[in-house]
Amino acid sequence: MRRGIRGASINEILGIIRMNSNEAPVLLEPKQERFLDRIDLWYALSSGSRYPTIKRTLKSLFKIIKYSVGLELLPNLNIAIKKLYTSQWIEPYSSMKLLVASHVPYWISKTESPEHITIGGFPFQMQAISELFDQTTLILPLRTTLPPSGASLLTGHNLHIHSLPEPSSHDLRRKLALLTWLPRHLPRIWNEVKQADAVHAPVPGDIGVIGILVALLQRKPLFVRHCGTWAEPVTLADHLLLWLLERIAGGRNVVLATGGGDTPPSQKNPNIHWIFSTALTEQELASIPPAQPWRPGQPLRLVTVGRLTAEKNVASVIRALPILRNSSLPGGEGLGVRDISLHILGDGEARASLEALAAELGIVDQVTFHGNVPHDEVLGILSQSHLFVFPTRVKEGFPKAVLEALAVGLPVIATNVSVIPHLIKDSGCVLPDTTPKAVAQAILSLIENPENVREMAQNARVTAQQYTLERWRDEIGAHLEAAWGPLRANTPA
Repeated sequence: MRRGIRGASINEILGIIRMNSNEAPVLLEPKQERFLDRIDLWYALSSGSRYPTIKRTLKSLFKIIKYSVGLELLPNLNIAIKKLYTSQWIEPYSSMKLLVASHVPYWISKTESPEHITIGGFPFQMQAISELFDQTTLILPLRTTLPPSGASLLTGHNLHIHSLPEPSSHDLRRKLALLTWLPRHLPRIWNEVKQADAVHAPVPGDIGVIGILVALLQRKPLFVRHCGTWAEPVTLADHLLLWLLERIAGGRNVVLATGGGDTPPSQKNPNIHWIFSTALTEQELASIPPAQPWRPGQPLRLVTVGRLTAEKNVASVIRALPILRNSSLPGGEGLGVRDISLHILGDGEARASLEALAAELGIVDQVTFHGNVPHDEVLGILSQSHLFVFPTRVKEGFPKAVLEALAVGLPVIATNVSVIPHLIKDSGCVLPDTTPKAVAQAILSLIENPENVREMAQNARVTAQQYTLERWRDEIGAHLEAAWGPLRANTPA
């Protein structure tokens, strides 16, 4: 137990509170400030072996505040506890260890020196988060198939990876498989959480949710990052997760929702905050060659990036090409867009059907499927393009693909979902619907005014500079330090 609290009488504790409460009290609304949150903070000051003593002390302290001192001391108690985290009365963690529990799979590379690799923005974000802590451990499912192309190294500051067997199958069958998977592997997850000082759970995802529940049971400081579309639950599991996060956010439980906007994520719990998503470093932004705006008479290069599923709606972009080539829309004649190519980056279950669609429309020579490619190659292909087209029907949280397109200076044509209209308000066009005709018309409306396209390209790069990986890391760090205190040993308060 940290010194200054152990063995202190109620009067001594009240003295500490008064000594640290020289700020003017702030009136708190009972619905927003629960005494249980403060109890959680006091629990954080003790080790598990003295848990009952602290519990009895807190109960006595609560009675004194409620019946003797008066409820007006409650705000001072809140201020005092926050100050105690950085005062002489508390010894900081000698080294803070974070555990990340996630469903994101990783592979072991088939190279001379095997390495841990995975796909998407996850490895870059884990590297950034590891820089906040003395030690970071990832507990992830190991996938034993051949590693996909375009995978990136999982590395970071004092970062370790512990593997779990991956639950079999997908969707409902995976949920059923968890009934037998969980009893076998829950003890391992429980022990990993027990050895950590704090837990991070990216969700949605079954292993992340299990990590949340175990952390709550062990009363560990908890950081939940909701990476899907916030407040638009579809399945029963989505509804239950949203309900849980709105119940637990606050105190030592930090909940961040991926997205953005002028209104907070939750009307029920003001302790939930927005966080953007990115995989772009400041160095990358500075070194990316900007895309050159399209000029009349040039071949027009379109590009889209993302997992190839039906709901991503890449089919509408493919179907838009013959419409543009045939100039069947008003304004199509004389714009010089008959020579068009589409570059599709990403892979998924819809790839075969999309390739068949291109063949059926007779435009195989105009459509290139690149599959999964490394991050730097994605940026390279984007910088050689003219327009980024993203007619998704998925309720995107904060689409990194759109941000990467903005980073190279591409005007964006995208759907009116989530934070996208805010992101591209000065650097693109929001689709009225997701049909091929709407996509084709949006493309024509942009290239009708080349000067406007150049201005959008400049605005795009300015927008992207606000969303670097370093800023993402620092925003998360600020939220965590406000709730937990210093995250690394010898970090100044």
